[in-house]
Formats: sequence, C-alpha cells, structure tokens
Amino acid sequence: MKRIILASASPRRKELLEQLIGPQFDVCISSYGEDTGQGMCPSELVMHHSQEKAHDVARTVCQGIIISADTVIVCLDEVLGKPGDAKHAKQMLQKISGQRITAITGITVMDAGSRKQLSAHELTDVWIRELSDRLIDDYVNTGEPVGKAGSFAIQGIGAILVKRIEGDYFNIVGLPLFRLSVMLEAFDVCIPQAIPQA
Repeated sequence: MKRIILASASPRRKELLEQLIGPQFDVCISSYGEDTGQGMCPSELVMHHSQEKAHDVARTVCQGIIISADTVIVCLDEVLGKPGDAKHAKQMLQKISGQRITAITGITVMDAGSRKQLSAHELTDVWIRELSDRLIDDYVNTGEPVGKAGSFAIQGIGAILVKRIEGDYFNIVGLPLFRLSVMLEAFDVCIPQAIPQA
C-alpha cells in the first residue's frame, strides 16, 4: 500500500481516516496559517486552504499520498470558523439557533512525488433547533464548542442541537469519506483493498 499522510492535527479527521483505511498512515501537521481568502466564496476558500496545507506538507516529504482538508460553517451567508473562547462560542451558537446552516469541507489529495493533485469540496445542510439561553450556556460550559467550526460538534454533545441533516454526515465532522474514497481511487488507493488484513 502507498504511504498515506494526513496533513491535519484534528483528532476527528484522524479517527475518520482510520475508519476508512485502518491505522497505517502518518500524520504530518501543516504549518500553513489560514488566511481570510478575501474575494473567495466559501467553497473556494476551503479548497484553497486544503491545497495550501497539502503543499506545505509536500515540502517536507518526498513521497506519499497527502490528504488535507478544511471545514467551515456558513450561516446566513457568513463564514463561521472556530471560536477561540467561550464568549465567541456563545455568540456563534446564538447566530445559528433555529437556522439552516451549511458545512463545507474542502479536500485535497496530492502525490508528494509527482505533485499530481485533486481538490474538491462537499456540502452538507444542517438544521439547528431553537436554542434557549440556558441550553447555550450549558453547552458552552462543557467546553466542547471551543475550537469547533460553527461552535458545535455533531459527533459529541452537540448532536442534541441538530434537528436533521441533508448530505454527508462525515463532512460535518471534517472529512467526507465518500468523496475522499473516490478521490483516492485516482491515486490507485482503493478502498477496501487499502485496509490491512487482520
């Protein structure tokens, strides 16, 4: 199997990639600092970020298939990133309360040797319940929203905020597995053949 490199510090992306191909991959954290991407629409922005992360890691390795991703939440045409503290998280939760929001993940797969790359994005619509002030405060007090795109984690306690979704669930978590599996096939990494045998 080709060497697979995940260009992400996210434990959630690591768990999802492990679910897809098993534990036989390396993690190489990108040092790329995300910019504001002025003039880019959200789907262009997340693909741009994923591409820059992949290129950054490609400078440190000579071979392997690099996987990088970037996820944002869009609410009422505003891009919501990751809140840095509890106050910011509370403001985001007040904003998404009762709204249909969209999770957008940009994903890039790159061959570090040949520099061949593919980039794509995935969209998932999420309907958030009406959030009372008490529910917001209780959720923020768990500490979970800080550092999560849109200020909630659907795979955690944040699941109680979500009425329904339309699209790829794994996209909301941060790594759209179906889209990734199709992209990997273009690099001769096929699922489930890539999964180590027990």
